Parts: sequence; structure tokens; C-alpha cells
Amino acid sequence: MLSVLSTSYGKDLYLITLKNDQIIINITNLGCTVTAIYTPDSSGVMKNIVAGFRNLSFYEQNDAYFGCVVGRYANRIAGGKFTLAGQPVQLSVNDGTNHLHGGFEGFHKKIWSVVAEIREENRVGVVMEYLSKDGEEGYPGNLLVQVRYTLDNTGKLSVRYTGHTDKPTPVNLTNHSYFNLSGFEQELITGHLLQINASHYTGKNDHNVPDGSVIEVEGTALDFQQPKRIGDDIDQFPNDKGFDHNYVLNSAGEIAEAAVLYEPVTGRELRVFTDQPGMQLYTANWWLGGLYPKHGAVALETQAFPDSPNHPSFPSTILHPGEVYEKHTIYAFGVR
Repeated sequence: MLSVLSTSYGKDLYLITLKNDQIIINITNLGCTVTAIYTPDSSGVMKNIVAGFRNLSFYEQNDAYFGCVVGRYANRIAGGKFTLAGQPVQLSVNDGTNHLHGGFEGFHKKIWSVVAEIREENRVGVVMEYLSKDGEEGYPGNLLVQVRYTLDNTGKLSVRYTGHTDKPTPVNLTNHSYFNLSGFEQELITGHLLQINASHYTGKNDHNVPDGSVIEVEGTALDFQQPKRIGDDIDQFPNDKGFDHNYVLNSAGEIAEAAVLYEPVTGRELRVFTDQPGMQLYTANWWLGGLYPKHGAVALETQAFPDSPNHPSFPSTILHPGEVYEKHTIYAFGVR
């Protein structure tokens, strides 16, 4: 179901509802943003499990990146600088000394075009598109991207990203939803159990960007190879005020299970599958207690590694003309 809410900057602002017998998902084309996901608990009680605003107009700012698609480059690029084909590139710097999530006016602040609705027997969905013009936030090339959200009858939300460019450019797209599987009945996600299928993470420096190292998680506070309460070691990173780390997934390159999140009181479970090489674990460390308290939700951002354009040893994120950027993430909702 697609509803026109208003017109902004000469474009219609939509609220799109995807639903089946168990799940209701609301999406807006402002930032290609998931605004709500209603799922049942083990008793059948429906609650919204993602952080967001009640008023869609607030997404025009959305400095917390609630539910949106971020790009051209999710996460950080050190100094906003890298070299491409022997030429220096300078992006906008919007996070201390870093470029973060596409810059000041990244994809999360754009009004995307709704180009297709999907209505099939076993799934419903929507396709949105955005053209990022050459020079936007400093990026080279005209980049045309599409995001396809589909909800099937088994409780899986599929997010497919595609893109084409006319000049070489880095591309790294993700969805930035924050989850609290209690439906925010529990203020904090410290009691959630989390498992991440990763034996390594990318080390980082004092500016919160990779230093080029890849480190084993075993025996550290970052070890989620077996289910563990998020709150058990959340205080081990005082500079970050919680978890804010990129995991090197064990099965990069093909769709595989990256993480399992479970809330034991309600029985809700989220399983994340992706073909991306990494996943950022972020526990809303800088929320100030307005809409939500610090550690009030957790983001599981499937992604390329941060600052990849400056680290030749990392999987490349450079898209060339004639190539197709294709990435896929699945969020599977259920109960135990």
C-alpha cells in the first residue's frame, strides 16, 4: 500500500506499507527509510521493534540515521580523502576529521523516486531509485542506485542494492535500522543475546577508522561467536561508550548468516543474512535520552569495511563503468 503524504522539494513524499499475516513494515521514500517494523512476540503481541520518529517530517534531518539507507559510503573514510586512479579525491568532512555515511547531505536526506511496487502471491515490495550526481559531497561520477525492499510470507525482509556509474567511484550502501526486540518495553538492549558469525574484526585508531589490522575476537570483549548478552562487555570501550566495531564476517561473498539477535523476555528473534564482507555492531552509544536512551537499540549494519579506499588489503569498494554494484541483506523475523 502506497500513500502520498505531502510534496517536498517538488517531489511526493510517500509512506509505503508492506505486510503479511504476521509482520507490518512501514517505509518512506525520504531517505529510503524503514520507519517501523511490527512483529509479534511469543504471545502474539505486536510491537514496533525499530527506532524512529512519529512525524515523518523529522526524517529530513535524521542525524541519528534511523532506519535509512546511507551512502554513497556507509561508515567512515579517514580525512574524507583517498586516491583513485592516481588522482586525489576530497570528500566532505562531517564527523570530526572523517567523512561519515555519505556526508552532510547523504542518501538518508534525499527524496527517492518510487519506481515500482511488487505485488505477488508470496511477497510484496517496493523499488526506489536515486541518482547521485557527479561531485555530490565530493564523489566522482553519476551514480544511479536502486533499493528493492520485499517482504515474503515466511517473515523475511529482503533488501537488494544495485548501482551503476559513469566514472570509477567508491560505493558502500547499508540500511541503518536500530533494533530493540522488546518493542522498547525494555529501555535498553543490554539484555539481548547476540551472536555474530565472525572470528575477526578490523582494528581502529583514535579517530575511529581502521588502522589496517585484522584482529581475532577470541578471548576479547568483542567475541560474540557464541550467544552473549550485549551488556556483558559493553563497558569495555570507554572511548566509544559501547560497541562500535566492524566485524569481518566468516562467509563474505555469498548470502550467509551474519548474526542472530534474541530478546529472551518476548521471545523475538532476528537473523541477519548478507553477502557483504563486514557488519558494524553499534549500540547507540551517543543517544542522549531524548527519544531513546543510550544503548536503547542496536544497529547491525551489513557493509564493506570502513575506509576501504585507503586500505588495498581490504575488499575493494570501487565501482567502475560497465560494472553493476549488487549487494543483498535479509532480515528474518521470528520467535522462539
